[in-house]
Amino acid sequence: MEISFLPAILLGAAILLLIIFFYYVPFLMWISAKVSGVSISLIQLFLMRIRKVPPGTITRAMIEAYKAGLKSLTRDELEAHYLAGGHVERVVHALVSASKANIDLTFQMATAIDLAGRDVFQAVQMSVNPKVIDTPPVTAVAKDGIQLIAKARVTVRANIKQLVGGAGEETILARVGEGIVSSIGSSENHKSVLENPDSISKLVLKKGLDAGTAFEILSIDIADIDIGKNIGATLQMDQAQADKNIAQAKAEERRAMAVALEQEMKAKAQEARAKVIEAEAEVPKAMAEAFRDGNMGIMDYYRMKNIEADTSMRETIAKPTGGPSKV
Repeated sequence: MEISFLPAILLGAAILLLIIFFYYVPFLMWISAKVSGVSISLIQLFLMRIRKVPPGTITRAMIEAYKAGLKSLTRDELEAHYLAGGHVERVVHALVSASKANIDLTFQMATAIDLAGRDVFQAVQMSVNPKVIDTPPVTAVAKDGIQLIAKARVTVRANIKQLVGGAGEETILARVGEGIVSSIGSSENHKSVLENPDSISKLVLKKGLDAGTAFEILSIDIADIDIGKNIGATLQMDQAQADKNIAQAKAEERRAMAVALEQEMKAKAQEARAKVIEAEAEVPKAMAEAFRDGNMGIMDYYRMKNIEADTSMRETIAKPTGGPSKV
């Protein structure tokens, strides 16, 4: 029984060895490269497996480049780019597309763009087919105080030479928004902006907003302009309300000071009345002492009473009667 299993075991071992052999020695891939005209040895394909470089990726990239006429690409360059963490197929696609579109793109530049984290193939496509970027609503105020809300469409093309180290779409949108705000803010009134929206585009384009970016601005078109709030009137109303509040506060302060002064005068008047009452209380005592000492006689006393009665009568006559009496 054990001897009958031996051929099956040997057959399985042979199949396993063939699988391992063809994995590490991609014979069919070598034939495909030879048929395509790419010069690559079977030993190099085996060594790629040892270096943990996928032979299929490198071989397909070399075949694509060779068929597109890019015969200067070498296996070592592609392997080095893969080991550096780059996308070999994307770089080769970009080089082929750039070659067909007559765009000056070298292998060193393409790999640098790819290693910088940008999609070099997409950049080449954008260089051939410009991209339209819609800006978010930009709010600005003209000199007459009317708020305008503008939307723009920016047509850009990738600048291959500025892809490494150049600013992205966010910077383009920010600069365009700043230019729109500056253009509307320098307008005398909102009607002139509504009549000539192209004046915004012309003014923004003159500023060279694509400097230092990875794009080249081809055109800026104002897609829509809406009228917002009357900011000038709102500010004037707020200022008037603030002035009113300040005036009310000052008036309240003056009223409080007047009330405090009145209270102080009342307190002084009460104090004076108290002193008068206190002094009047001493008059009978003084008169009694004057009678006792003989300094005052009875005629003097009656004369003083007559003066008091006369004074009281004059005060009564001087008081208002409260209007004509009714018959």
